[in-house]
Amino acid sequence: MDLFKTISAPSQGLYKEKMSKFISFAIPVATADEAKAEIKRVANEYHDARHCCWAYMIGTERNVYLSSDNGEPSGTAGKPILGQINSFELTNIVIVVVRYFGGIKLGTSGLIEAYRQAAREAIEAAEIIERHEQASFSFTFDYMAMNDVMKIIKAHAVRITEQDFNNTCAMTLQCDADLMPVLRAKLAPHIDAADAATGE
Repeated sequence: MDLFKTISAPSQGLYKEKMSKFISFAIPVATADEAKAEIKRVANEYHDARHCCWAYMIGTERNVYLSSDNGEPSGTAGKPILGQINSFELTNIVIVVVRYFGGIKLGTSGLIEAYRQAAREAIEAAEIIERHEQASFSFTFDYMAMNDVMKIIKAHAVRITEQDFNNTCAMTLQCDADLMPVLRAKLAPHIDAADAATGE
């Protein structure tokens, strides 16, 4: 069973050093595109900040990740933020840190520490949860099979994400990835066609 750790909801942190203010945001995301959209949203909201640095990690294997120093000296912002994501063994998360410059330079080591602490503040303000890798399953079935299909769905921890009921019905389910083979086998006698895809 593929388990992973992430955060349950967006959280925020704040770190101050020598008049500079670092506001951090930790946000749960499912894809790199979602992460980029959140980075853009924060950057637009805090457009007057000197820097908007970030890092994200995606997937149960934790092998999709990216970070940015956004104009800070190389390696002083994105990497320390990503380092905190790794320290807490998190994934499906993006952390954005906006910096308001206070007029006093912090130096390379000072910047690394500031971005590291700001990222940590946001993580520690969040609830860390353990989740199962999810799988999606789309299929069609005859309306006459509705009762049988719904009985199977109600007997398992399954979420209906899409449904369309006509003469031929269509449905998309989401559940823990390890439950999917069992669910497909039980539904097989009642459905027309099926196509499963794993993903959050």
